[in-house]
Amino acid sequence: MGCSGQIDRQEVFRVFDTLSDPTEPLTTAEVANAVGCSLSVAQATLNSLGSHGQLKSKPIGDNTRVWWRPSTVDDFDLAHRYTDSNGAGRFAPGSREHTLIEQILEASPVSIVVVDPSGKIEFANERAEEMLGLERSEITSRTYSQPEWNIYYDDGTPVPVDEHPLTRVLKTRQAVYGFEHGIELPDGAERWFSSNSAPVLNANGDIDYIVVGIEDATALKDREDKLTSEETRLIEISSKQLFEPFVAATDTEFQIDFDEVVRLPDGTALEYLTATGIPTKTLREVFAQDSTVLDTNLLQSADEVCRLEVHVEDLRVPLVFEDLGGQAISFMKTQSDGSAVLTGKLPGDIDLRTALRELRCVNPDFELVSHELSYSPRLLYNIVQDALTEKQLTALQIAYYGGYFETPRTSSGDELADRLGITRQTYNRHLRKAEQAVFEQLFEASGKAHTD
Repeated sequence: MGCSGQIDRQEVFRVFDTLSDPTEPLTTAEVANAVGCSLSVAQATLNSLGSHGQLKSKPIGDNTRVWWRPSTVDDFDLAHRYTDSNGAGRFAPGSREHTLIEQILEASPVSIVVVDPSGKIEFANERAEEMLGLERSEITSRTYSQPEWNIYYDDGTPVPVDEHPLTRVLKTRQAVYGFEHGIELPDGAERWFSSNSAPVLNANGDIDYIVVGIEDATALKDREDKLTSEETRLIEISSKQLFEPFVAATDTEFQIDFDEVVRLPDGTALEYLTATGIPTKTLREVFAQDSTVLDTNLLQSADEVCRLEVHVEDLRVPLVFEDLGGQAISFMKTQSDGSAVLTGKLPGDIDLRTALRELRCVNPDFELVSHELSYSPRLLYNIVQDALTEKQLTALQIAYYGGYFETPRTSSGDELADRLGITRQTYNRHLRKAEQAVFEQLFEASGKAHTD
């Protein structure tokens, strides 16, 4: 389908249906590659399916999101209806409604257990037996807090009873969704589970039961570990058509580093660049001839080095790298042969054919010059990114790369606010909250806040 067009949703479902496990997570790029469409088209379709609950998703690493088909849509909600409509408690044993609910729980493809207020497990369906590797009678002979369950966090630390989601439900009477943990099964196998726990309240507002839906998230965890591993692929690409204006503009060597790319709410983006060896005026003249460049803003100029903020449309090489979970690094011309190459990095498992196809949507004459695997550890950026909202992260990015923290400032708060189409007061609020979150991660989460 190439670089444009729309996807029939059934085509997306068929991609997942062809997997040995239809709930296996796939990246946006993998779906786009399987369907044969552009990343932007695949992203829009996946977002739509996710908003309607037909797919689940989770961000992985810096710029990657994985998608998977939920094993069920409504079963947990049906299980939550283990109480009657007027809140008088559980359906009477032997009633038609009680029998129907138990049949639904039993037939559910999701593992479901029901726990009473004392912590004792009252019910487990057949899927729970299979997932936990225990007979039903053994499951229902236990409480949720017994150490025999042997559940642990990502770093291997056992989950304390007071941090267990069921403990939290019992204390707060509020549901806990998306709790992920590792577990060692009776046969020694290690799996990764994700659970949703919701209380069933009686007419007095007390908990009658807690219904727990458990999904095997091992495939998602494996995929996450793979995508956030230290393995990356460095690639060099060339394009005579796209690079020629830069090469022709100067006879000397030059290098343009891509410091950061920030997407704006209107779908455009800001590229922050540092250029060495090419005159500022020449560089801005080249950008002025590019139809995808909306405007440029000089941030700093000294000797042969300048920093620019380039406002661009959404189809640009750095944005393609970002959509693939990678990053454009630099664009360089050397005296060896007078040609120019662009260097970027991609996740190690991204198929090069997929990457080239997406890059050729920007310019069809892109060619792969070289590629090699390398290793790059995850840094504080990943932790900070998780702690910030999208608006806070954007505010912090454009402040840093726009020179707001430099002395003297190369961008004012009013200019940055205008870039985002918001008031100065709103921008300042986003920035202050972002700064606070960064410092919390640096001092509080690191345990350094109270050291001498």
